[in-house]
Amino acid sequence: MVGSIVVLLAWLGCLSLGTVRGQRGDLDIGTELDDIRAKLQGLKDLEARLNHTEKELEGQKAKVDRLEKENKEITLRLNTTEDEVEKLRNSGTKKGPQVAFSASLSNFGEIYKGPCSDTTLVFKRVFSNIGNGYDQHTGFFKAPVEGLYYFTFSTFGYNTHLIGAVLVKGGVRVVSTYDHVSTDSSDGGSNAVVLELKADEKVSVELWQNARVFDNMNGHTTFSGFLLYPLGDRK
Repeated sequence: MVGSIVVLLAWLGCLSLGTVRGQRGDLDIGTELDDIRAKLQGLKDLEARLNHTEKELEGQKAKVDRLEKENKEITLRLNTTEDEVEKLRNSGTKKGPQVAFSASLSNFGEIYKGPCSDTTLVFKRVFSNIGNGYDQHTGFFKAPVEGLYYFTFSTFGYNTHLIGAVLVKGGVRVVSTYDHVSTDSSDGGSNAVVLELKADEKVSVELWQNARVFDNMNGHTTFSGFLLYPLGDRK
């Protein structure tokens, strides 16, 4: 644009020189000067429009830069969220050890247990034994892993004898059922507890001294338990 203005100024100089030499009339020179002024004004208007356009472009570029920055931030947040979701999904699908058992005292016919010197109840009719923690030959449950376990047991008997049993952890009595001799024909009881066990610790159900329990295929006297969650990863 500066070059165009220079050309016009040179042309104006030539016209002025012609006037000095007396080669043109005043009317012709005035007309051409008006044309030149009009063209100069047009150039100034064009330059103003160009400057305005450049400012608009700068504003648009600043807006695009801002949107690109926001897009990068949103993309970063989205990636972070996706990573967290993936971690949650993976943690939800990771399976810990599965331990659960349930058994009743009698695996056929009718059975009366006690009073006797061997007080550990051996629940022979196994309904489930996931993880093989329960031994149907000894009546002991041995924890496969360190963890928090839930246990429940029930007892049933006739009131000619004391009825009840005790859940025992590592030789220590924990919770029990108990019903003394009475005129009732029969009674039942149940109890439950949550225990923290180390790996290989044992839990069993034992008769009270001089107690007696009854069971048949209806499953009156039972012993069950399962792992709530492992504790081996604690710090």
